[in-house]
Amino acid sequence: MKGIVQRVFVALSTLVAISVSAENVEWPSSITNSPGEFSETVRVFEVDHDSISSFYDFPWSDQRQNRLEKFVENRRTQLGTANFDDLNQQGKIDYLLLSNELNSESEETALARKRMLELKELISFRTPIQELEIARSKMEPMDSQSAAGKISDVTALIKKIRERVELGAKKDDKKDSSTNKVATTSTEPKSEPLVPIKLTPVLAKRAAQALSEIRGTMNRWFEFYDGYQPDFSWWVRKPHEEAKSALEGFEKYLREEVAGIKGKDEDPLIGDPVGAEALKENIATQFIPYSPEELVAIGQKEFAWCESEMKKASAEMGFGDDWKKALAKVKGDFAPPGHQDDFVRDAAREAIDFVKQNNLVTVPPLCEETWRLTMLSPDAQKSMPYVAYGGQKMLVAYAKEEMKHDDKLMAMRGNNRHFTRITTAHELIPGHHLQMYVAARNRSYRSFFSTPFVVEGWALYWETRLWDLGYAKNPEDRIGMLFWRMHRCARIIVSLKFHLGEMTPKEMVDFLIERVGHEKLGATSEVRRFIGGDYSPLYQIAYMIGGMQLRALHNEFVVAGKMSEKQFNDTVLTYNAIPVELIRAGMLNLPLKRDTQSTWRFAD
Repeated sequence: MKGIVQRVFVALSTLVAISVSAENVEWPSSITNSPGEFSETVRVFEVDHDSISSFYDFPWSDQRQNRLEKFVENRRTQLGTANFDDLNQQGKIDYLLLSNELNSESEETALARKRMLELKELISFRTPIQELEIARSKMEPMDSQSAAGKISDVTALIKKIRERVELGAKKDDKKDSSTNKVATTSTEPKSEPLVPIKLTPVLAKRAAQALSEIRGTMNRWFEFYDGYQPDFSWWVRKPHEEAKSALEGFEKYLREEVAGIKGKDEDPLIGDPVGAEALKENIATQFIPYSPEELVAIGQKEFAWCESEMKKASAEMGFGDDWKKALAKVKGDFAPPGHQDDFVRDAAREAIDFVKQNNLVTVPPLCEETWRLTMLSPDAQKSMPYVAYGGQKMLVAYAKEEMKHDDKLMAMRGNNRHFTRITTAHELIPGHHLQMYVAARNRSYRSFFSTPFVVEGWALYWETRLWDLGYAKNPEDRIGMLFWRMHRCARIIVSLKFHLGEMTPKEMVDFLIERVGHEKLGATSEVRRFIGGDYSPLYQIAYMIGGMQLRALHNEFVVAGKMSEKQFNDTVLTYNAIPVELIRAGMLNLPLKRDTQSTWRFAD
């Protein structure tokens, strides 16, 4: 994080003059901000949060959750002592951001505890592993013989848990409705009967990930002492090898046999819906005053507009209302093998020239200079089938030699010239590359609160502005732009319905293919990414909803004549990627209170 070294230095310098009991008090008990500002409180919170999160790096552990809960409650108490009314407008925004973050942290901790409870039996062996690593982190003496015994016990426990899971799977296969208690298959005398553990694919996938992370903790602990402390290797190496093998085998069994995930194109799509209540809580933390159902309705309304515009463009191409035929023709216009990078380069330069010539936003010369292209591997394209942005790099998806013939054609159709022309502007300039460049140089401490409703909303907002400003050269370009706009509307519908329990992954794929016009490879990859757990439940809706928020703000300032286009866009960027309603409050200097709630009905 930018400036973290300087902030740590300041914190350590101040700590020298303070003597507190670390058991009962989180340092610092008070933080000095400049008059009217709150930024230093935010900076120290970020540094302390990162310190705790990185130090208590024990996945699926009560110790980690307890420590984070203690930290959050302490900072919530500190926050209550701040004089909100003495803050200036930016200080009040920072206060609200931090207060909102503390609420989010509490919700995340509660969810983590809930998921740990659901896996309690499956990962019960984690405790001795984590205790050994915690003891190491506290620099306690190592008793190698005792450690060997604990790791050996872990192996035995993993084997017993796996037996119970396998019994549960066999009962499912036989559709056995008899009692859960069955006789053990163990040859050990007088053993207790095993109680089968039945797992859904969702829980099996989550458990496999947990095992991988716990195994990483054990390996990190072992590697610290191995070959360094003389008697450690003699005692522990063999038990560690056995435990590592047991963990790897159980993880593989859960992932491949129970969840069915084998790294193949035909792998099942497995997701973890969060439910209606969690969705409502997530939406509230984004300062959006709409229910999940209202957001679905917004997505459906915008989707209908896109279909209407598709028909207009289709008619211009000679296909009447049959826009899917027009879309098929557009998809057939792709760069030949080996030339997609050339096309993306030229499309990027075209977008940069357009925004500069029309005086739409400031493009710093260094920002324009410092980006490059890289090609995505076929494996990466399973979850990123289109262009993407990653740290000064435009990630380009396209057909490669080792792909199957049908997959090559789908990759080329899905990344045709007209689709790629607008996504290049979305990812680079005036989209993400410009956005990240400015964010790193303006209120960078707010990056801790980054919201996809501005990160992705900014890029989507530009897609809609370029549409308004006639960036499309022909109906084919318009169809390319509409395809993505329709896709973002579909994301609202399918992702929220999935988390509400109203749509299955297969139905999501079918919707993207039949209603939006995706290729099967692209639709499957998109849904795998939507539900895979690497993104928040609201990430997929943030594109269109965030773009609509920024358009509504644009109407209040540019259309109303309060600012020029360039002034507006430059100003929005300086706020960093925080909720749009708080950007609006800052730009309009709206009254803010300590308990301000979201009220801006931007879509009404």
